[in-house]
Amino acid sequence: MMKGGFEVVHATLDIIQPHEPIWDFASAGFPTTSVSSMPRHAVENRCVNLERNELSEWMEQVTKQLIDDLPAETETDSSLQADASMVCEDSFAPSPLGDFRARKPVRRSFLDGGGDEIQWSNEQGNQTSNFCENGVNGRGLSRLDEQGLSLITLLLECAVAISVDNLGEAHRMLLELTQMASPYAPSCAERVVAYFAKAMSSRVINSWLGICSPLINYKSVHCAFQAFNNVSPFIKFAHFTSNQAILEALHRRDRVHIIDLDIMQGLQWPALFHILATRIEGPPHVRMTGMGSSMELLVETGKQLSNFAKRLGMSFEFHPIAKKFGEIDITMVQVRRGETIAVHWLQHSLYDATGPEWKTLRLFEQLAPRVITLVEQDLFHGGSFLDRFVGSLHYYSTMFDSLGAYLPADDPSRHRIEHCLLYREINNILAIGGPARSGEDKFKHWRSELARNCFVQVPMSSNSMAQAQLILNMFPPAHGYSLVQGDGTLRLGWKDTSLFTASAWTSRASR
Repeated sequence: MMKGGFEVVHATLDIIQPHEPIWDFASAGFPTTSVSSMPRHAVENRCVNLERNELSEWMEQVTKQLIDDLPAETETDSSLQADASMVCEDSFAPSPLGDFRARKPVRRSFLDGGGDEIQWSNEQGNQTSNFCENGVNGRGLSRLDEQGLSLITLLLECAVAISVDNLGEAHRMLLELTQMASPYAPSCAERVVAYFAKAMSSRVINSWLGICSPLINYKSVHCAFQAFNNVSPFIKFAHFTSNQAILEALHRRDRVHIIDLDIMQGLQWPALFHILATRIEGPPHVRMTGMGSSMELLVETGKQLSNFAKRLGMSFEFHPIAKKFGEIDITMVQVRRGETIAVHWLQHSLYDATGPEWKTLRLFEQLAPRVITLVEQDLFHGGSFLDRFVGSLHYYSTMFDSLGAYLPADDPSRHRIEHCLLYREINNILAIGGPARSGEDKFKHWRSELARNCFVQVPMSSNSMAQAQLILNMFPPAHGYSLVQGDGTLRLGWKDTSLFTASAWTSRASR
């Protein structure tokens, strides 16, 4: 391992021709990095049956059923469509639904489309339980399964109360949830509920006090991000597919300028530097602009990258900007004549990394980069509180599933990832985000916005697909990661749920 956590490149992927080239050049192979060895011990207390996407699938169906079971007047009530964060005021009007709570039991059997019963296993005992028409109250559920169903049901009722501004009732239910669910529990369902309840408690307190912006310990976030990179393919997928697209776009270019919209520790760039330094035509001069919130951390990242480039004999400059991309002027980027610009954006929900999205898009248009590599979470950050709650509950249940299938319940890395990354994202979406608090609507899909605004999609090449598949091969196939190529993108998910989508774009002005 190199200093600063950078991984040493050990091998090079065989040359693979792009299936649909856009730029007129031969495709180059891309180096791979070593991945920490997988633990050999069996994970006995897993929270999912590896044959199905149990927790997230169950969450999705229970959520849909309970929402469908809401009284008709709440379904049409416009307050459900308004973001509940609008209650950041000194006084509160009583909820139009009073002390409404969705107390109705789940009536419909939990069956898939073919009528087969959905089975899911609990982490303790590996006993499989069946959801059937008469099994909701324990006749088909183990005690722990029934407890998980009760927790999820109460959590959903609490979300409905928050969505209609019934904060008193929501607070009462949250007190109950925090006493029943623990983030250290062996059950994935209980851990999910514990973190969602904590985020929703922050939401209620913020609504009462009008406090909407938490302090962020960026060092702890970056450490957890690196831990996530070590135990899961998601971050490596984002890094290596993006690097491959950038490599192809920079073919035969001798002066390149890479702009990373949230560079953090710069974990992805040493691999790209290595292949650029070994080009037949010689290494280019690389200038990198790293965006971030802490100048101290940016300077440290710049030193690490500079040292790595120096070892490779590559000319390198690093330019730190401790501001959000959407809040800067194009002159701060210091574009030089003759440079080929590449922009990289790995999106996340930890904090607002770029500022106003319309300003970010406008700056993209002004820069007219040769390539934009975009890795999006398949999660919508806009809409009403209830919309964000339902979407994030399904998304993060899937994320917890993937971690629970690989790491035991008491693993320190798992807790660090769940607490410092996943919980922070959940809290940012539910307690901090929303158009009423940010003052703007989020783009549902950046891919659609780029296509409408002077950018052309560059299909991810066969090399990018090979990079992603090579990464997944380093993880046991039984763990259920799924890779799909289509519509010019690459999607990585867990079982049948897509979690991250990688795409590449070029400006019409740069072609």
